[in-house]
Amino acid sequence: MTRWLGVALLPRADHTRAAIRLQQSLGSDRPLQPLLSEDGNLPHLTVFQGPFEDDLDPERELARIGASASLPGQLWLASVGIVYQPTGWLFMSVERPALLEKLQEVVLAGLAPHLDRQAFDTSKDTSRFTESERVSFDRYGYRYTGDAYAPHITLGRTDEATALELVRTAPERTHVPDGWTFDRLSFYVMGEHGAHAEKLAERPVAAV
Repeated sequence: MTRWLGVALLPRADHTRAAIRLQQSLGSDRPLQPLLSEDGNLPHLTVFQGPFEDDLDPERELARIGASASLPGQLWLASVGIVYQPTGWLFMSVERPALLEKLQEVVLAGLAPHLDRQAFDTSKDTSRFTESERVSFDRYGYRYTGDAYAPHITLGRTDEATALELVRTAPERTHVPDGWTFDRLSFYVMGEHGAHAEKLAERPVAAV
């Protein structure tokens, strides 16, 4: 049976709450979906997500990733800003240092053999993807890998017109923190719009 799973960096507790407040203030009169919360859809920065075969063991793979990635005890990433992404997405975009690119490479090296490639959505409309995003999607079933990797905290999704309006008025609606501190790695079950719906495994960012 195919399981739709992901690997993510989770913000420190206070930055988790800050991301939730950011979503609430940005979409105060036009709520974004899915709603973020501390006990539901967790704010997160996806490293990779996709359809996996049953033979994947989240606990084992997360331990391997943590041991191989050589990450610090906490990872601080500067905010780039609230951005629009077709179609209808609002992202809290963050910087993409070499350390984060290396983390994704480690994740892909270990998880790619477990992908259920028959489950890739070959009917998906990729007309608004960049060329790098199309290459990534064809190869891994996920839009953001390699040159196309765009690290972000998803703030939610809405209709196109509303998304564009919220991005335009974001400076009036909310305050964007200077950066975000991540202290945990998570293996999770994907929910609505790729949300972090259920945690299967968690470990500190740094190898212990």
